[in-house]
Amino acid sequence: MASAFLMINIPTINALHNRIPFASPKLATKLQAIHGGNSSFLTKKTLLHEFNIEDYRTKTLRKIHKALDEAVPLQDPTTLHEAMRYTILAGKERFFPTLCVASGELVGGDESSVMAMACSIEMVNTVGLVLDDLPCMDNDDLRRGKAASHKVFGEATTILACNALMCLAAEHLITKTKHVVSPKHLFGATVEMYSAFGSKGCTAGQIADIDSEGKQLCLNELEFIHNHKTGRLIEAAAVCGVLIGGGNEVDVERVRRFGKNVGLAFQVWDDILDEIGSTEKLGKKVGRDLLRNKATYPKLIGLDESKKFARDLVAKALQELTCFDSTKAAPMYHLANFVVNRS
Repeated sequence: MASAFLMINIPTINALHNRIPFASPKLATKLQAIHGGNSSFLTKKTLLHEFNIEDYRTKTLRKIHKALDEAVPLQDPTTLHEAMRYTILAGKERFFPTLCVASGELVGGDESSVMAMACSIEMVNTVGLVLDDLPCMDNDDLRRGKAASHKVFGEATTILACNALMCLAAEHLITKTKHVVSPKHLFGATVEMYSAFGSKGCTAGQIADIDSEGKQLCLNELEFIHNHKTGRLIEAAAVCGVLIGGGNEVDVERVRRFGKNVGLAFQVWDDILDEIGSTEKLGKKVGRDLLRNKATYPKLIGLDESKKFARDLVAKALQELTCFDSTKAAPMYHLANFVVNRS
């Protein structure tokens, strides 16, 4: 019944909820008529609406921050570890590790192992952000509401801190999970995480992004950049959670498709926010794409079409959750919707 419930209602659930409060007798009667008085349908829909995503995110963020603080302690050499901690502990949104935790919970994963995976994903994600900010890359001086790492520690220390974080990501994951997670799943998650950052993932997206500055791109070329630069690591965050959580191959492929669609939607929405967002809310400068003459979805297809495209991608992603238990899938559902409701 979870499958039928989600498949029928995901595309319209927000519209229905906005028109008539779900708990109202009027809507309950209407939905019972549509679904032949199926009370289990109502129960599962109620569960999805009653799930408090803000409460979930607050509790998960607190756990992630504590785990990262412990994983990257302040020790000798002090300057190196200060630089490692500087950006990674400044995160507020933490979408990548939260998604990893949610996907691990989706398949009933061990909490401590899934949290270790989430921390490793955040280390890799942070490295990508810090390197992108360097003067030789995007030359940004603001990240997560603070001065970019290279503005505080200098370029040399920043690069060395990134090297150390990339190594620590694997060390932390393996050390914390080797006695709980099967070698097959641990190996698969490690390969997934690093391949997402390598020459077929974020690094490929970044070099394509640099090469494209000032050029006229078609949609396929722009999609390649977005799928790789950001989308691939979001996909990996979701897949790694399932792997460490003990999911089977079918689970992995379903969540991979979910992650691909959410990942592209995330970057398309970032394009939108670069035009209409604020530096105060985003914690980074806006309007940078325009200044650097970069191709973006709003530039190629317009703002309204970009919003529609991103929301359609999220709708496709949510279809991949129809075969999972609706209660366990609730965080994933809400996180996907969060992507296209950021401001």
